[in-house]
Amino acid sequence: MIPAWVQIKRISVLTSLLSVAGLINAQTSAPRPWQTLNTPTIDQVQSLWITPPPEYGPEPYYGLNGPVTLETVQRDLDTMRSLGFRAVTVQDGYGADRPYLSPEYFRFFRQFVIEAKKRNMRVWIVDDAGYPSGFAGGKFTAEHPELRMQALITSSPTQVASGGTFDQAVEPNTVAVTAIQSPSGETVQIPIENGHAHWTAPDGKWTVYIVEHAFRTSPTRSDTNPKRVKDTSQSLEDYLDPTATAQYLAYTHEGYKKAVGDEFGKTILGFRGDEPDYSINGLPWTPQFFARFQAAKGYDIRPFLAVFLQGKNVELTPRQLRARADYYDIFANLFRDGFFKPQADWCAANGLEYQVHLNHEEMQIQLAHSEGDFFRDMRYVQVPGIDAIWHQIWTDTISDYPRLASSAAHVYGHPRAFTESFAAYRPLPDITLARYILNEQFVRGVNQVETMYFPATSTPGRGGPMEFMRDPGYPALMQYTSRLSYLMSSGHPAADVALLLPAESLWMGDAKADDTFVSTERVLSEHQIDFDIVDEDAIGSLLKTEPGAFLSLSGNRYRTVLVPHAALLPATVVDRLRHFAATGGHVVFLGAAPGFIGGQNDLEAHAAHPEDFAWATLVDAELPPTPTPPAQPPTSPPAPLIVPPALLSALQKALPPSTLSLANADPALRFTHRTLKNATLFLLFNESNQPLNDQLLLRGRGTRVEVWDPQSGTIIPIKEAHSTGRNQRALPLSLAPYATEVLVLR
Repeated sequence: MIPAWVQIKRISVLTSLLSVAGLINAQTSAPRPWQTLNTPTIDQVQSLWITPPPEYGPEPYYGLNGPVTLETVQRDLDTMRSLGFRAVTVQDGYGADRPYLSPEYFRFFRQFVIEAKKRNMRVWIVDDAGYPSGFAGGKFTAEHPELRMQALITSSPTQVASGGTFDQAVEPNTVAVTAIQSPSGETVQIPIENGHAHWTAPDGKWTVYIVEHAFRTSPTRSDTNPKRVKDTSQSLEDYLDPTATAQYLAYTHEGYKKAVGDEFGKTILGFRGDEPDYSINGLPWTPQFFARFQAAKGYDIRPFLAVFLQGKNVELTPRQLRARADYYDIFANLFRDGFFKPQADWCAANGLEYQVHLNHEEMQIQLAHSEGDFFRDMRYVQVPGIDAIWHQIWTDTISDYPRLASSAAHVYGHPRAFTESFAAYRPLPDITLARYILNEQFVRGVNQVETMYFPATSTPGRGGPMEFMRDPGYPALMQYTSRLSYLMSSGHPAADVALLLPAESLWMGDAKADDTFVSTERVLSEHQIDFDIVDEDAIGSLLKTEPGAFLSLSGNRYRTVLVPHAALLPATVVDRLRHFAATGGHVVFLGAAPGFIGGQNDLEAHAAHPEDFAWATLVDAELPPTPTPPAQPPTSPPAPLIVPPALLSALQKALPPSTLSLANADPALRFTHRTLKNATLFLLFNESNQPLNDQLLLRGRGTRVEVWDPQSGTIIPIKEAHSTGRNQRALPLSLAPYATEVLVLR
């Protein structure tokens, strides 16, 4: 039961914010060139790539710390320009002498934008005074406590022996009282009458849990927190409630619109979000959750809640795991529609883009429970992102997760995917490692770079670029980054293999599905297979189909879909995969076929049988797990990935001919490619500390191969490239350790 004052305040807030439905204007601003996919000719790209438009970055993350003056801003922007930055991501900082979101703050922010404009720099606005996004500098706690984040929690459990009695008054915020038998996991719902729960235990050992809703928040690191710590004193908004996000937009985005709206889509490119998530002890919840769940799933989830809240080491029954998947499915929908979509819609309506990255991107099984579903969260986000801030990427790590951001952009029709890089690396990278970290992300499709951190030089002797940015070679690295960002944003992605992210299995806590997914990423990368990750929503309904292909919103055609050890698939996904296979596509189940097929819900999913997947290829060989990137630089290289011959053979038969292949297999080479109107761009990266010398075969239309050097800006034809068949060119490949090369087939 929600207190009446909360209900009334929520309604009044929504009513007072209808003006923010200027948030979704009927007249949406026309997209700018950098906001949409394009198909230029190679000559058009060549005319711009030496000095790309500033919209393609790169940008530092700039904190307005301390008593920042106009002179501070002028000095710092000049330094950024000298370092090769073409844009800036800006956030209010600690110790500012203008209260965050105050009239004085916005007046000064306008001065900042004017100074950036004078230098032909572009601006991304950080959407809060710290992270995670969504606390509005503490305003939800101070002014709208009824819109704070909420969760389901349990009180101290009560042990009840056979024949014993549980008799206790419960609070109005109680949503369920449940007895769980040990060790069977059987549950009994204890009725609540007149605020009282009374029950006599049958045979067995029982534990009674009282489940309540309460205001709980992920910790926030706020620059307006006088303690300068990450704590829960400034609550996040209720991400699952659009009313709360409307209030958030009114506090933040609408304030910027009044102050600098005339520069939206010009100097100002958009808003930048950071790590919205539920790092809480409890289940994400909002007052409308149970009604939404009942309408979508057809049953009451409350009898299962105590089971989900028992703790991490309790083993759930298969039926309980499927109910948990149903819970997180609704959570993921509410998170998308309550938080991410309203912000993306607001930005689109105002000629801007929304860029955001999540938490736990390199650990999908954790992300599934704190953010729901990476792809669902990013469904409407114009610039999906990831971060690489604490050695997730380093020499001797296996880090394919940046492909999540680029794949979300590819699947849902956006030209760019961004990275927040470096921030908390300890030790900091030197200039050589910084280049390596960026290249690992470029070759996985990331094409917009934000480097962290550049605090304002408002206090003598403090602030300014981080140590590695002071290297004399840093401006050259940023010039390289600018050119490569522009090149790899041009045209359309061209991957024709799709790797399914098994969200339902991750919600069930299926570690085998998670391990197989990550190791399959590695197999494909090490065998020079350009691929996109796709989500169950895309396969189940969102992507168009044509004979033998799923068509992404970016226009690339997936002709093979790989499914990594999914325990359960929705019937909509199975039906569309079956149709895809019947019209000439290839589906490969890796490790095992799904054990269940879901319908309206997963709880009542029916057991699958071999004939349900007779139309697909099943490979029951298993891949060894791939190590999760450590918090510190690894001390030794990872063990080579031993791919079972049966799996490799099945992939070779099912995958379409690769657009790039080596004469001699070498797992060190990574590549990605994009198509232009009359050319194909290939980005190659040697991830090894050894030279790579081999013969390369490129497939695609064109008779001329060129090397485009993003560092020098030179373009050199490869005279040794020769035809080996229709639309095939062979050429020598020589890559130094950790070197990249851009090839253009035209």
